[in-house]
Amino acid sequence: MRILAFDGRMGASGDMILAALLDAGADPDALEPVTNALEVEYRIDETVKCGLSSTTVDVCYPGGDGSETRDHADDKHEHDGLDHDHGDHHHEHDGHEHDETAVSAEGHGPHRSYLEVREIVEGMALEPTVEADALAIFELLGEAEASVHGESLEDIHFHEVGADDAIADVVGAAALVDDLDPEGIVTTALSTGGGTVSMSHGEYPVPTPAVVEIAERSDWSLRGGPVDAELLTPTGAAILGYYADGVETLPSLDLEGSGYGAGGYDLDPHPNVLRVLVGEGGRGELVKDDIAVLETNLDDATPEVLGGLQETLADAGARDVSILPATMKKSRPGHLVKVICKPADRERVARALAEETGTLGVRDAGATHRWIANREFETVELDLEGETYAVTVKVASDADGEVYDVSGEYDDALAVARKTGLAIREVLRRAESIAVESLE
Repeated sequence: MRILAFDGRMGASGDMILAALLDAGADPDALEPVTNALEVEYRIDETVKCGLSSTTVDVCYPGGDGSETRDHADDKHEHDGLDHDHGDHHHEHDGHEHDETAVSAEGHGPHRSYLEVREIVEGMALEPTVEADALAIFELLGEAEASVHGESLEDIHFHEVGADDAIADVVGAAALVDDLDPEGIVTTALSTGGGTVSMSHGEYPVPTPAVVEIAERSDWSLRGGPVDAELLTPTGAAILGYYADGVETLPSLDLEGSGYGAGGYDLDPHPNVLRVLVGEGGRGELVKDDIAVLETNLDDATPEVLGGLQETLADAGARDVSILPATMKKSRPGHLVKVICKPADRERVARALAEETGTLGVRDAGATHRWIANREFETVELDLEGETYAVTVKVASDADGEVYDVSGEYDDALAVARKTGLAIREVLRRAESIAVESLE
């Protein structure tokens, strides 16, 4: 299983992620759809941070007289808790040929609404997976901002993260991840830095409100320090919040490569770099699936209501519904209903559960993930007595694609059994046998 593992000890920002992925071997040509759509360029250079040779990325507008470039490591500008990218756009350049009149795009260009950003991304002619990933990252950013400001996602306006450079960071990261094509992405705890930052509403502590909101929706952990500076920006948090599972330590990897993406601050003795490792690991594991588990106890539900929960809750987003007999207060017989859903669907599913059953309370059981198989469905054909019958077969495999179970669908087998007189078990056996042969 090919894994990208980020080392979060110095935080992350959008351009640091771009730089680390490029340094790890991602193809810069994957960024071409972004430069065509936004009329920006990615200025890719090298620098040294505390002795570490690292890559830098700056999103620029071609042309100009260079008078608008600024030292962002010292710049204080208002950003509503949004991304000024770590001071990351003031870099040392080590001999690369560039248009010296290029102007840094950081914070420049219009500040757009979430819906305007979606429209721009959808118009970039990206690969479908890249577009879907980029839109999901902006949705995570939008949800965080909407929560901070008490607005709806559709009404939220971005500030820095709606500008051209932030769009280039997010879409560029999605394109480079797609180029590296990992099967899993993880990160250790992300350092936030410390101190305060200036925003339009005043001085706010690090991590900023948007980063806190994104972290609440993500699988990884935050930690403070190791310096008083803003190390984790909303753009960096959202990219890793979408892609990465949290790990306590870097996993065991059969290394293929590594990359270092430099930030703009010099934070001696700490090298201000984001490191990413690329390698093979996690052989034979199942796939980690983020979930929420909801529960409620019922002592007066009718069989009709209970029987309909599988369908009604599935419509609200439930992935699985279990109904177990239970003994309630005063030794009354009742039922325990357990529902598995995605974390983002928990409120909608809880509401549907309450409306369908009349329960006065739904518990969040606190589960965060489950381990599941990759599942594919194949249709096999059985030739029986001159007739051909289709049976669906479910194929289960681990994260490396190794198949460990093949199961025919009962309803299909039942239909064939009724028409042919064969036992259901025999229909399943034949269908599964054909599926196994096709996999060999």
